[in-house]
This record gives sequence, structure tokens and C-alpha cells, in this order.
Amino acid sequence: MHQIKSRRPRDILNEIKWKGLDIEHCTIYYIHRGAPGDTKVIDFSSLRTIGRSFFETTGGTSIPYHRILRIDHDGIRVYEKKRIRQSNEGSSHVVHQSYL
Repeated sequence: MHQIKSRRPRDILNEIKWKGLDIEHCTIYYIHRGAPGDTKVIDFSSLRTIGRSFFETTGGTSIPYHRILRIDHDGIRVYEKKRIRQSNEGSSHVVHQSYL
């Protein structure tokens, strides 16, 4: 099994595509306002293009990389976005950041 070395969402998607990894085993979770939990899940096979600032789905939707919450490949989480938590006083801080 190939270990993904990239750390940023765009680089991870390009590594999966250009290193010939099995795209059928890649799942992308991203922020989608109005969806249950404000999260939508798609398979890599639903990507049309991997652009400079966004990826485009086969349905023609452009998704900026900063909306990607998580990427799994072969059942392993290879990327997880920083989580921001609101404190009781209204300020926010980073709970954790994980690039696996």
C-alpha cells in the first residue's frame, strides 16, 4: 500500500491521481451549507478537474479547497482540517489539527 506523503488537500488529490492510486477508495468530505450536518461526501470518481484554487465535480460544481474537511483513502484518514471551537466568551481557538 502506498503511503500518501502530501499534506494539503490539493496536493493529496493530485498525488492520488498521478501516482496511479486506486481512486475508487478515496472519499472527500467537504462543507456544503444546507446538507445534513453541513457536510457532503463524494468519491474521487466524482471529480472532473483538480484546479489551482478549487476542484470541480462531474456535476459542474466548483468547490474551493478550504471547504474540504477530510480525505480518506483505503479507509485511512489522510487529511483532516483544523477544527475551530467557540468558547463561552465568544472567542474561538484551534482544538486540533491533523495531517496524517
